[in-house]
Amino acid sequence: MLHEQRTAIVTGASKGIGAAIALRLAQDGHAIIANYASDEVGANEIVDAIKKAGGQAIAVQGDISDASCMPRLFDAADQEFGSVDVLVNNAGIMRLSAVASTSDADFEAHCAINIGGVFRGMREAANRMNEGGAIISLSSSVVGLYQPTYGVYAATKAAVEAMTHVLAKELGSRDITVNAVAPGPVGTDLFITGKPEGVIESIKEMNPFGRLGTPEDIAAAVSLLVGPDGRWISGQTLRANGGIV
Repeated sequence: MLHEQRTAIVTGASKGIGAAIALRLAQDGHAIIANYASDEVGANEIVDAIKKAGGQAIAVQGDISDASCMPRLFDAADQEFGSVDVLVNNAGIMRLSAVASTSDADFEAHCAINIGGVFRGMREAANRMNEGGAIISLSSSVVGLYQPTYGVYAATKAAVEAMTHVLAKELGSRDITVNAVAPGPVGTDLFITGKPEGVIESIKEMNPFGRLGTPEDIAAAVSLLVGPDGRWISGQTLRANGGIV
């Protein structure tokens, strides 16, 4: 049963998809814990925008690769808003290279953030989230496409999907839904940085809609899954990619 006042933690909420998710969930009536690792200015801008629109939000710094981060985010939510109803595991990194040239440091960073951070978020939510809650973790449509240079990144996102499917079965008895959203190419700095314009145009042409996704496209998918119309959807990966796969 959903209660009236709901609180959502969104990791990596200072820019891109995370910022769009925080703004959309606030519009839907959630109080927001806007997590950021280093972009304090961006996180505060999101919080200010939510407050100006009549919502509630605070920014909380934390690197999700640090084991202390998730407990602190839940503590902040409990202290400020009373409890947690929604967790969106959005924060992540993507450093592209062929498997043969991937450094140990890049491999370990991907695992620490994309798998470790999401795992600890899931674990904290499993122990502390209200009944009737929702956990959303960001995967990627590269799981299924498997393009060259995406090997380690795709592997970490496949792990996110596996944990999602298992956790959904573990938390169903508490009426907590657990899903993943797997965006296709989205016009964010994370995706665009380092890519020549010709490559970006060719990727647009791969999509039936002839464009990149927007952060708001992904935020709308998250909104559906955490809202009242998404209560019978659990253990799923929603490939929000405009039909690219």
